[in-house]
Amino acid sequence: MSVPGHVAGTRRAALYVIKIGSAGLDHEKLFDEVAGLRARGARLLLVAGGTAGIARHYADIGRLVRTMRTGGGEVRYCPPAEIPHIVAAYEQVTLPRVRRALSERGLRVFAAVAQTGALVSALANPPVRAEIDGRTCVVRDHRAGTVCAVDVDGVNRLLEVFDVVCLAPPVSDATGGTPLSVDADVLAAELANALDADHLRLVTGTAGLLADPADPAGRIQHATRGEGQAYARGRMRQKVRAAEIALSGTADVAITGPHILSPASGTRFWRAPAPAADLSLLARTVEISSVSYDERELAEFLVDWCTEHGVHAEIDEAGNLVATRGSGPERMLMLGHLDTVAHRWPVHWNGQVLSGRGCVDAKGSLVAFLETLAGMDVPGHAQVRVVGAVERANTARGTSFVRDRYPAGAVIIGEPSGAETLTVGNHGQLKVRLSVTEPLGHTAGTGVVTTGERMVHLLGRLRDAIADASPKALMAVLAIHAVNAGHLQQGEAVFDVRVPRDTPVENLVALVRLVADPAGVEVLAATPGVLTPRTNALVSAFSRAFRETGATPRFLARRGGSAMNTLAATWQDVPMVAYGPGDAALDHTRGERLDAAEFRRARAVLAKAVTSWVTEREMTTP
Repeated sequence: MSVPGHVAGTRRAALYVIKIGSAGLDHEKLFDEVAGLRARGARLLLVAGGTAGIARHYADIGRLVRTMRTGGGEVRYCPPAEIPHIVAAYEQVTLPRVRRALSERGLRVFAAVAQTGALVSALANPPVRAEIDGRTCVVRDHRAGTVCAVDVDGVNRLLEVFDVVCLAPPVSDATGGTPLSVDADVLAAELANALDADHLRLVTGTAGLLADPADPAGRIQHATRGEGQAYARGRMRQKVRAAEIALSGTADVAITGPHILSPASGTRFWRAPAPAADLSLLARTVEISSVSYDERELAEFLVDWCTEHGVHAEIDEAGNLVATRGSGPERMLMLGHLDTVAHRWPVHWNGQVLSGRGCVDAKGSLVAFLETLAGMDVPGHAQVRVVGAVERANTARGTSFVRDRYPAGAVIIGEPSGAETLTVGNHGQLKVRLSVTEPLGHTAGTGVVTTGERMVHLLGRLRDAIADASPKALMAVLAIHAVNAGHLQQGEAVFDVRVPRDTPVENLVALVRLVADPAGVEVLAATPGVLTPRTNALVSAFSRAFRETGATPRFLARRGGSAMNTLAATWQDVPMVAYGPGDAALDHTRGERLDAAEFRRARAVLAKAVTSWVTEREMTTP
């Protein structure tokens, strides 16, 4: 059955909202990219533009496309009589093109105008003064509107059934009138906000927003609210407007092109510009959504940043970001993680305090690692590597890959310890999935036991047995699920135990199997506790760094776990510590926030500690 994952949650796969203009529909590589996103597990909502399709359909039926000129430029004039023809253009030209291109790539597609089933509704815009056929007048019958509602449940149900959902204007009139035309870029932005999308891509025919439309090389890489309109011309104004609407939500936003999805070729829009230049990478890294299993966008962004700063970086087979300087035998590994837990909110600054999912756990640490690496001159005897691992909050798959691929002589794990504290040890971890099966029976019958009841009783027995064997162990049930399956009931649960260092984790594994029998037991993780002596050279390097920055060294052994547990399962006698800015009590909470002064202190300590360790190893290298 395997319904519960490694943690409980209702989080769906990452959602991309992608607006493709009518010109982009002729580019096969763009559809290849869309199919590639689906292969990575993403949910996909396309919004199709229709200018070319409408022009073609009107030419086929011999009808003139009427326009009017307003203060915002020339737009298509859409009185009620035009709406059926516009709908026909989408249904007969544009949407079949999308459906055909994606079906050829093996994808199941739902494609419809957004008025279908009132998936999207709008309110009609007020009358507008415009020039039509050379005459200026007040136009009262133009059927254009402003999105006011999205059927979130309805769209999500479609996304669950189909590989790709494609919507297009027009949308339903919330008051029951003739459907309303809306700008397709703005429609995409409103959908992204309503659906809590992770990524919004507004695809265009240029390399994003250009400082001079006549100069394709003059790309503006980054823009914040209010900056883009100064450069936008023609149709680009609506794209910029849409991008800024989306800044009210949580998606990372980019205008990309020409006719490709990568933000590296376009313009990224940021909702939370940093109050100082040295905080820019931190703010941007937090803004890019990277909930577990959706780390690729952030990894690619950071590879580009590293390359710009002279650091060799790549994405390995596991999806980890790997940045390296030096090739000597004395190897330092700084291991952070790219992913965050779910539930995001719009990133923002309150003065010098950054609020956003992942700023503490643990993007602040990862950014400090990368900026330290970029600022180092690594001598010939050493190598310093930074890895941003994937799936730390779930499977630890990225960390396991690191363990088997990137040996090191010292390790710093990126987790929040506080700028003036070093974590020198962790409890071990045991994570187990239990499974039970019972014959299905009516609950009014005598002696009928459900799988839910059996699982609750079993978890209680396990809690008692673990407490007796290791009184300081901490057990938590992460997920529990029971369901009828034909003539059987099936139940599963996932629980986690934080194992004190003086308790062999293999002893608890044996105990769980004994107590749980005959239930199924799958060990998802079993890693020992870790403790690095304060006399170790790595700890000493941090002690000197603390004193040099005016801090009194503080050392902590945490009851929680970290990536060092995974590494310690096979790396013997490798010193490991955990360090990073922020208060670990804010991990996974709605109040996650990071003070700029705390981040700067941690970055300064880290740079001194790493430099000190590297220098000391040179003196001890034969």
